Amino acid sequence: MKNLIKKVDAGSIAEEVGIEVNDVLISINGTPIDDIIDYKFLAVDEEVLLEIEKPDGEIWEYEIEKEYGEDLGLEFQGGIMDKAKSCSNKCMFCFIDQLPKGMRNTLYFKDDDSRLSFLQGNFVTLTNMKDEDIDRIIRYKISPINISVHTTNPELRVKMLKNRFAGAIMERLKKLRDAEIEMHAQVVCIPNVNNGEELRKTVTDLYELHPYVKNVAVVPIGITKFRENLPKVDTFTQESAKNEIMMIQDLQNKFIKETGAPFVRLSDEFYITAGLDVPKEEFYSEYEQLEDGVGMIRYYREVINRTLEFLDKDAKGSFSMVTGELAYDEIKRSADLIMDYNPNIKIDVYKVINNFFGNTITVAGLLTGTDIIDQLKGKINSEYLIMSSNMFRKGYELAPAEMVMLDDLNIHDIEKALNVKVVVCDYTGDDLIDVINANCKED
Repeated sequence: MKNLIKKVDAGSIAEEVGIEVNDVLISINGTPIDDIIDYKFLAVDEEVLLEIEKPDGEIWEYEIEKEYGEDLGLEFQGGIMDKAKSCSNKCMFCFIDQLPKGMRNTLYFKDDDSRLSFLQGNFVTLTNMKDEDIDRIIRYKISPINISVHTTNPELRVKMLKNRFAGAIMERLKKLRDAEIEMHAQVVCIPNVNNGEELRKTVTDLYELHPYVKNVAVVPIGITKFRENLPKVDTFTQESAKNEIMMIQDLQNKFIKETGAPFVRLSDEFYITAGLDVPKEEFYSEYEQLEDGVGMIRYYREVINRTLEFLDKDAKGSFSMVTGELAYDEIKRSADLIMDYNPNIKIDVYKVINNFFGNTITVAGLLTGTDIIDQLKGKINSEYLIMSSNMFRKGYELAPAEMVMLDDLNIHDIEKALNVKVVVCDYTGDDLIDVINANCKED
């Protein structure tokens, strides 16, 4: 049931006034509640009038006085109190279209919902939004919003997204800019499609909307072996990745002179493919594009360098770390640093090839339990196997028994198959030293 209350926080305002689980929220201050955005923005006022339907159908009203912005303490069934809006595009680079059959149903759902962009950082294309949806973003000042742009060329965007409404991107971005909505833009870059001069034009167009378009992240297309009936596309080579870096560097230098920041940044995969080191830490500012793989290696490297001194020098232990091809050298480097600092700690680093999706997929976050087990069985001699949280569906948000990988194998499956205790570390390495200290013994 829509707007069904599934939890009332203990000690909260809602509990105090008598709102209960299985009550249904109808309106706030006379405005009907359609979804979580209505609730969050209407419930911030100091005085709110809640209309609640009880399980027996009786309607109650609750007058509440509180501090501005103070949370009422309600959680709703379904999170957003409504079904997530599905994507109406058929993008030529869509990863979901490249999944094999037989995986869990939730993996095949494509969301394109501005509410999830605001709440969880998901990216939206704006193609399935009506004018009233844009107006609501503006009315509620929903900001920041993450937008998958890919290109500002109208004809090319229609072609890439296979959606006849996709060409109006600049018109909608300008409307959001005029309303002072902060935006973060993403470009999935495909060789011979939207790279090179097309990418230069896209970045230049978006820069005209700065500072409301705060930054642009450019990531290379990811291709699995399951592309039957999908457009043929190329991937970046060492030479083409280097060319892209050099082209973007010219723009970055210009933007740094004008604003103090590069505005557009390429994901780490470009640099690794090109055989170049990633930029220095100051280039990434506050690392606001980590989820796009932008600055992840630099951040990880700096975190290890800063936290190494907290490693227990009297500790003794044995660990294995598993990663994909892309980050292997960096993970191996950090393991060597740790072992140099404390020789009583032994760390083996294993590179797992992605046979499940195909060896063109090299990131750790898309590894499966099947490949890890197949490639590491009989090899691990350590007491613990350290795995990155981004290999799992929701990282630390789920209990260990529920931490599920893309192929539905969980931590216990891996522990049983490899005869090792699995410990989960944040994918940025923030807690790696803590994890090692916690699972070592005093020498």
